[in-house]
Amino acid sequence: MQADEIRELTTDEIVNRLEDAREELMRLRFQTATGELQDTNQLRISRQLIARLLTILNERSAEPDLEGEG
Repeated sequence: MQADEIRELTTDEIVNRLEDAREELMRLRFQTATGELQDTNQLRISRQLIARLLTILNERSAEPDLEGEG
């Protein structure tokens, strides 16, 4: 998922996707520890997705709220 696609989502959807991505990363780490994970590149991809989601959430929280300004 690219940053442009993430920006089109609502904040609640981004939070939900972030939770899912963190759970997926945890599953991948367990698979790595048990030797089940064949494609270790999935760990990197999962971490990058989490970083993108967090970055866009931080951008949204830093934006000034334009409502109420006259």
